[in-house]
Formats: sequence, structure tokens, C-alpha cells
Amino acid sequence: MAQPEYLRIAADRRRRISSGEYGPGGRLPALPELCEAYRVSETTIRDALGLLRDEGLIESKARAGTRVRPLPPVHRMAADRYRGAPGAKATPYTRDQGIGWSECRLDKRFERVQANAELATLFECEPGERLLARYFVFHDNDQPTQMSTSYVRWSDVAGTPVADPINEPWPGGPRAQLGSLGIHVNRITESFTAAMPTEAEAATLRIGAGAHHSCRRQRGASLRATHRISSPAT
Repeated sequence: MAQPEYLRIAADRRRRISSGEYGPGGRLPALPELCEAYRVSETTIRDALGLLRDEGLIESKARAGTRVRPLPPVHRMAADRYRGAPGAKATPYTRDQGIGWSECRLDKRFERVQANAELATLFECEPGERLLARYFVFHDNDQPTQMSTSYVRWSDVAGTPVADPINEPWPGGPRAQLGSLGIHVNRITESFTAAMPTEAEAATLRIGAGAHHSCRRQRGASLRATHRISSPAT
């Protein structure tokens, strides 16, 4: 079956954007020019541009035309946000958001899982090793602003307060949790990406069509824990 024209046109424009022919902020040809170039109707061009707009690649504004949407900058956060003051009720999330303990609300769900190939590589363990998966949605004054999926070794936390979701949020965050078990976190590494949100992320974080989100992966405590953190890009 032949590919619909609007998909073919969208793929061509997407390729040109990816190649740098149209850089961030670059203006795409006007509608009549595109109709003539592809020899199709305005409706077909509008459908193609609508697809790219939904993907977050372009944006259209009155009197400004259609332009390539700039990717939002990644804001690096100081590593010292992981260092909690003794007795202080705070986590890396509350420090990042600049909010007090009482302003933070957390939805949580824990379950035991087996390490898949990716997790086994991260933990340097055998596939199938038991892990504790912890799923969080963080709220700033009832506004969902961040999702987190966290894994820790079940052998480290089984039968401890860390394995009980009733103890969340935990002052000091995962570093303090592992410290309470005698596991010293000597290094935390992070990697950042920006992409379109998954359906679940868009629904949970109320991300509008065409908006990007940022994803941060953390690893710490000599591969005792790994976290995937998603939040709307700003």
C-alpha cells in the first residue's frame, strides 16, 4: 500500500530538520510554496505540518510563519543538592523545586521485580536478580511536576523500613535511605536527555501536545540503585 502523501512530506521535512538544513528557529517555506514543491493540496500540507507540530519539531505563530522549534536548554543542577543537612526535612526534589516539606506530596507504588537485561547491565548482576521497583509522582502544591522510577537491590532492603512505602517521602532521599542501611554513597552520576513524553508521562504530568520533557538517570552507591526521573522541560 502506498504511503499517504502527508506522511511522505512530513518524513521529508523531518529529515531536513534533523540534517540541519533548517536549524532551530529556522523558518519553513510558506504554505503555497510547499504546495507547489510537493504538488499537493493545502489540506495535505497542513496535515503534514500538523504531524510535525504534534511531535514538537515545529511551531506556528500568526505573522511569524512556521519555524523549527528550538530544543529547551538542559539546566544542570549542583551536585551538592544531594547533601542533606542532619535533621533537615528535605530531599533533592524539594531543593530543586525550592519548596518546603509541607508543600510536597507524593504518590507511590512499590513492587518486587526481576532485573531485565538493561537493569542487569546497570547493576552488574545476573538477569532475573530480584529488585525493588519504586514508582513515584511528585506534586508541588498538588501540581504533578515529576515522575520517578527507582530500583534498588532487594537483598539490600528486604525487611527494612526502606522497603515500606509508608516511610516515603524519606528526608534526605535515596542517599539517606541507603545510608541508614550502612551503604555509603560515594559517587552519583547523572545523564540527561530531552524527548517527547510517553503517553503515561504526558497524562500524568499534564504535558501539552508537542511539548518536550527531560529525563534524568541517576546511578549511585556503587551500583546499588538506579533512578529514571521525568519532568516537563522548561
